[in-house]
Formats: sequence, structure tokens, C-alpha cells
Amino acid sequence: MGMDFVLVEPEMQAFQMGKADNHYNVILSRAYYLQTTPITQGQWRMVMGINPSRFQGDEWRPVEQVSWDDCQIFIQRLNSLKEGNYRLPTEAEWEYACRWGQRTAYGFGDTEEELLENGWFDRNSEGGTHPVGLKKPNKWGLYDMHGNVWEWTQDRFSAFPTGTFTDPKGSDSGASRVMRGGSWNLGASYCRAESRNYEIPSYRFQNLGFRLLLEVKI
Repeated sequence: MGMDFVLVEPEMQAFQMGKADNHYNVILSRAYYLQTTPITQGQWRMVMGINPSRFQGDEWRPVEQVSWDDCQIFIQRLNSLKEGNYRLPTEAEWEYACRWGQRTAYGFGDTEEELLENGWFDRNSEGGTHPVGLKKPNKWGLYDMHGNVWEWTQDRFSAFPTGTFTDPKGSDSGASRVMRGGSWNLGASYCRAESRNYEIPSYRFQNLGFRLLLEVKI
């Protein structure tokens, strides 16, 4: 289906997740494959048979208007093929892959001018999504980690805990799920590596999509 993945191999040491004044320390103990782009409209249609997106006309645009619950159905259908175990990344896995070990505002640096070359946001999107993979990739080879569409993660939303945690999976309770990365219709601050948003699992909007994680077989 044209889905490409890159191997993300975390170092066995803690990284600081979140903002400088609101963070906790995370250790990721396992490597994982992360999709190089958000799921496209063509990829969604091949699995689900429909295209729910607001911005159509190019199958390589990211799918949007998909809820967290919709993503779970898509993932279940993929996993039924027995070709691997797909899921949404945890919030920690997403941020680690976005940052590439950096403590800059974005995975590539600190300035909004640099963001113009690395992501689609309100200054350059011209009012809609764009085909995936047109901006610069980060050092892992991941595209569109900043802007274009928000990306659902697996975690429920909650305040960050204090201390150091290994392979955190978010809260065990809570009504909303976390999304990351910012989107085409929002400013640069929403596209920062630590920026968080959240909605109930049934929520759909034209700036919200996802990318897949493929677990490494042990």
C-alpha cells in the first residue's frame, strides 16, 4: 500500500519529554518501526473502502476526519492479515522519534522560519492539507512530524507524572486521547515537538490524522 517505515532505536538512557518547565524523564527500552509519513487517503481507502477526508483530489494527501476509534478499526483490519503487529505510537514513542535526541523547539531547530521548510502550518498551507513527504524529513527520515495534520497517539490524556518511567503508556483512565504534531490551520507554536492536544476518541476533524507504528519482532 506504499507504507514505508524506518527503524527507531532508542538509547538506553532517559530523555526529557515535554516542556522544560513541565516534563518527565522517559526510557524507551525497545526499538520500533515508525511510518515515514501519516497514513494517506489512498492507504485508508484500500483498507476501509471509503475516503472520509475533507481535502480530496490527491490520494497522497493525509487522511483526515478520522477518529481514534476509526483508527483502531483500520489497525485491526491490518493486523488480521498477520503480517505484523501495527498500532498507534505511544506519546513517548512519538515525541522521541520527533525530537531525534534534541531539546530544540522542533526536531530540526528552534525557529519558525525553519518550520517553513519542514512542515505545513498556517503561514504556508494555503488553507488545507498537502501530499505527504514534500517537506524536509527529520534525521530519522520521518516526514510531516510538524504540521499538515495532528496525529493520534495511543495514550489517554493526563498531566505528566514526576520521576523516571520506562516505556510509559499514559494514564489508565481518562476520556480523551492525545494527539501530537500540530496542523495546517494552526500557528507554529502548536507544531512544536512537545505540543499536546487531546479529544474524545469519537472526535473527527479536517486537521486530524495518524501514522502507524510497527512493532519489532523479538
